[in-house]
Amino acid sequence: MKHKVKEWLKRYLPAEILSVVATLLAASLTFKYTQSGIKTALAATWAGNLFYFGYILILDVWQTYKAVRQNSKGYTFKTFIRNLRALFIEFGLAEVFDSFLIRPVLMYYLPLLIGNLSWGILLAKLLADVTFYVPAIIGYEFTKRRFRNFH
Repeated sequence: MKHKVKEWLKRYLPAEILSVVATLLAASLTFKYTQSGIKTALAATWAGNLFYFGYILILDVWQTYKAVRQNSKGYTFKTFIRNLRALFIEFGLAEVFDSFLIRPVLMYYLPLLIGNLSWGILLAKLLADVTFYVPAIIGYEFTKRRFRNFH
């Protein structure tokens, strides 16, 4: 299990760091210019997602590119679609509930309850991550052999 946790941290931690920075920055700027809790929650959610999934997609494409190149094959559009399919299986179910329900609701209400935008957004992100990672890690483990094996 220790090996699995290290693997998950290697995969998800850099994306999380980027996501936290993007989430807090988007929340701060959106609230500064709109004073709207709803717009702030949505901007924070989607900025975090953009950086998180952008990093994960780049990581997967790069790892796949290296794997197919070792086998004297090229990285094709079909290979890219296979990368996207693996990401959809890994994150699809978790992401639907996370982005359209759990995270925006928490990012709207927790800053109000705490009385501090930054701490409320950060706490909301951490709480939403708990419900996000359980299905995401299950999806990742499911896709490793079937959809991520390019050797």
